Amino acid sequence: MHPDTASATRPRRVAFVDSGLGLVAYADALLTLRPDLGIVLALDPDNMPYGPRHPDEVRRLVLDLARAALEHEPDAVVVACNTASVHGLDAVRAELEPDVPVIGTVPAIRPAAAAGGPVAVWATAATTSSDYLRGLVDAFAADVETHAVAALGLAEAIESGDLDAVEAAVALAAERTPAGVRSLVLGCTHYGLVAERITAAVPAGVTIFDSPVAVARQTLRRLGLEPDPTAPRAGVEAVLLSGRPGTLPGVLATYPAGARLLEAAAARPTLAT
Repeated sequence: MHPDTASATRPRRVAFVDSGLGLVAYADALLTLRPDLGIVLALDPDNMPYGPRHPDEVRRLVLDLARAALEHEPDAVVVACNTASVHGLDAVRAELEPDVPVIGTVPAIRPAAAAGGPVAVWATAATTSSDYLRGLVDAFAADVETHAVAALGLAEAIESGDLDAVEAAVALAAERTPAGVRSLVLGCTHYGLVAERITAAVPAGVTIFDSPVAVARQTLRRLGLEPDPTAPRAGVEAVLLSGRPGTLPGVLATYPAGARLLEAAAARPTLAT
């Protein structure tokens, strides 16, 4: 057994919760750093997207996902969704910690601002108009010119695997992004799945900021582990769809990170589509 595993019988296990495919890049980033971690993926296709829902409802739905994931005895839970983190992270932490560390996600505005402005934040329509985003800008980019850009339809296009719709949504967001922007923050966890398309659509020299690697490193810190990309693979151990045992959606093959998760699940045939 590889060092740092939870016991002689199973690897340490991390659960990722999100309404949809936003968790994919985060799980992939963690497996890149520690392939020996077992992964539980808890999606909520019955209730996605969370953005238009009332905060109280989002809080309840995220708690339901986390509770379902607990049946698989994770050693940590990652709330891989900005909306879910805003409205549900405190509630999940109150219920699970200190026994199970809970890690949230936040748009990478702080490092983008530190790199110098102007900064653009691409996000869903709900997020761009939220007090949450304004609070992040006030806290971490108060002295930097910052623009919130609604990437209309991008998350939905990514979720469906419709690459033509992805291209159209990316082109529209790029058109709405002010000239002269130096840093672009991906403010929805879905967007990293098409980061290469976003990079191609914005002017040369714009730096893209996303948070999967930072969240993966924070998860390892909370578990007391160091990165070890050479560790033996454990893979995807469970998939939950609105609390029900399920399989990884085939649309994941559309994206490199998703294809790697499908590969990680292939060793466990009941999880692959």
